[in-house]
Amino acid sequence: MAFDLIGDIHGQADKLEALLARLGYREVHGLWRHPTRTVIFLGDFIDRGPHQVRTVAITRRMVEGGTALAVMGNHELNAIAWATPDPRGNGDFLRPHFHPLRGLKNRRQHARFLDELEPRPLLYRELIAWFMTLPLWLELPGLRAVHACWHPPFMAWLEPLLTAQRQLRPELLAAATTEPADERAKDDGNPSVFKAVEALTKGLEIPLPLRHSFADKDHVQRYRVRVRWWDPTATDYASTAMVDEVYREHLPQDPIPDHARLATPTDKPIFFGHYWLSGTPRVLAPHAACLDYSVGKEGPLVAYRWDGETRLTDAGFVTVP
Repeated sequence: MAFDLIGDIHGQADKLEALLARLGYREVHGLWRHPTRTVIFLGDFIDRGPHQVRTVAITRRMVEGGTALAVMGNHELNAIAWATPDPRGNGDFLRPHFHPLRGLKNRRQHARFLDELEPRPLLYRELIAWFMTLPLWLELPGLRAVHACWHPPFMAWLEPLLTAQRQLRPELLAAATTEPADERAKDDGNPSVFKAVEALTKGLEIPLPLRHSFADKDHVQRYRVRVRWWDPTATDYASTAMVDEVYREHLPQDPIPDHARLATPTDKPIFFGHYWLSGTPRVLAPHAACLDYSVGKEGPLVAYRWDGETRLTDAGFVTVP
């Protein structure tokens, strides 16, 4: 089967419709379809952009109409956590509303979605329920899809706890969205529900060695870095960190822990989003392509037109500016 994989949309319904049209899809009775192809959405439908409800309506109709597949992004997970009361009975929600620091930040990140949906509580609950139906990853005969990180050990550990379609069960939500108090300081590679879901939807992070940190562009001191998990040559902190080049010289060349070197499979391509890349879309490796090029910050909406190839090339990208 031929697939068109589409990265993070973030409420940009106009760009989504333009990209679908450019890919040869046509809207018939409210459903976008192609005579021979299927879309795979890589998550992050919501937040930031001007058309929250419309974006979800387009993608949801396609998934439910059989013309698309989709995985859950961290913004859908955050939306579920924002809408779910904390079972610990503290009067707050799994994504805190009332915490003196995090509550304001959480609301600001989610404001565009809430502005459209809070006046429509029935639709709001309906969309949160639909987000819960999204699988955490897709393993298809010719390709793999996940929002942020293909982590085989965490996937193998987590899969028995999920539904048969790799969806989060409601009883897992608290564990999936609440970091245990002592867990952030650990870097032993051992799985937990929180660590696994966090890695798949937000990327794999590791702490820098003691006495090492760097100040990012917002002057926030950082003690952890995200890992270039798809790159087998990235074996030390300086080469594996996903940071702007200006910060890389401040990172040590110590080897990263063995558990952070994922030995990602290369037998078929892996598609993902999440990382706010910039510039001209390019494959990151012959088996790996990121399709998030900062659409939430005026970047292009990006697709990859896949026709069964095992090695990806830059020619497969299709964008709308």
